[in-house]
Amino acid sequence: PANLNWVITSKCHTVTVSCTAARVYNPTALSPTGRVCCSNIYCFAAICVCASVCFVSEEQEGRTVYLHIHFSNSKMTTPATFITPQITSRSAERVAEDIDKYEKYHTTHGGDVEARKAQYADMVNKYYDLATSFYEYGWGTSFHFAHRLKHETHMESIRRHEHYLALRLGLQPGDKCLDVGCGIGGPLREIALFSGAHVTGLNNNAYQISRALHHNSRTGRNLDKISRFVKADFMNMPFESGSFDAVYQIDATCHAPDQVGCYKEILRVLKPGQYFAGYEWCATDLYDPTNLNHKSIMAEIELGNGLPDVRTTKQTLEALKAAGFELVDSADLSLSADIAWWDPVDPDNWTRLQNFRTTKLGRYATHHLVKLLERFGVAPKGSLEVASMLERAADGLVAGGKMGLFTPLFFFLVRKPASA
Repeated sequence: PANLNWVITSKCHTVTVSCTAARVYNPTALSPTGRVCCSNIYCFAAICVCASVCFVSEEQEGRTVYLHIHFSNSKMTTPATFITPQITSRSAERVAEDIDKYEKYHTTHGGDVEARKAQYADMVNKYYDLATSFYEYGWGTSFHFAHRLKHETHMESIRRHEHYLALRLGLQPGDKCLDVGCGIGGPLREIALFSGAHVTGLNNNAYQISRALHHNSRTGRNLDKISRFVKADFMNMPFESGSFDAVYQIDATCHAPDQVGCYKEILRVLKPGQYFAGYEWCATDLYDPTNLNHKSIMAEIELGNGLPDVRTTKQTLEALKAAGFELVDSADLSLSADIAWWDPVDPDNWTRLQNFRTTKLGRYATHHLVKLLERFGVAPKGSLEVASMLERAADGLVAGGKMGLFTPLFFFLVRKPASA
């Protein structure tokens, strides 16, 4: 199944489809893409059928499928090529099984925090294998919230949020910087291009690295000179001590089973006297673990976002100090924002056009689209359940935000002692 080929003839095009498996760490497997728009429904149907066949054909872990589609007819002198995104890196047969296993890790389905911590790598990988493409669809390539000012668009706030880290770290051209838990590389690309520093993206999820390389190839910039991606666990990084001039993380170390242990590993790879900055997901001082409603909201946040648990802002600062860092600055940026951080995912906000997909109407449309894709085999069975799980996660985040129990915008800047 690693190499499959078809030639399909429709009313207006001859469509040649080849499906190949390529190791996700090889940038040469990805090429700049062009897009072709064809209004003929027969072509579209043929493409969808082939995409579904390609999707279910790939079983090997750590590899990803790219679907190359070439259109040609008498009116076209140059065949065009594009690469379709996968809905998940899992095969169709494994999606339902992975959803079941993932949900059983969580309190809402009878799981407990110690089990989640013990199996954190499997839990987080299952989460991102299932959720990444939905994130891209609804959010873009930077999977995080942001401190937003009045008259600022959502995407402008996302970029400023990322630039702020580069500013506080004092990044300069030539610096070697580490992005811990880089997702599909949205912040990495922005910070590398903004600062000129070389940024290494660390991620333990093979599928997300494949998406990061894909998006790098579409920028039209030679990002290989100022970025790279490494697949590894942030609890055990494959770097020598003192390798980096700066380290940052955005909504990533909240997945760590041991907060102090994770921060200690970051301290190890950072050069003495240099800085680590980040945005952490935290429970606020208003959160009461004995309040059943509070616990229910936090459990939905954990389930829908792949978290072993949610630490408080005080616990986060204590963990940073226990790891050996010196605290320079910290603040819950949500308290100074003009627009609430949860606004982009609040389904009750009908006036929002920039994030229409997360409104009630947008959710309704997405629900029926995914249902239709499942029915025709383009999306694997279970995709609708993943979408529903992410909607529940959004509802938990909105409830936690409105009650002041939770913040994804807890900023910190710490320094590794010069003598360490």
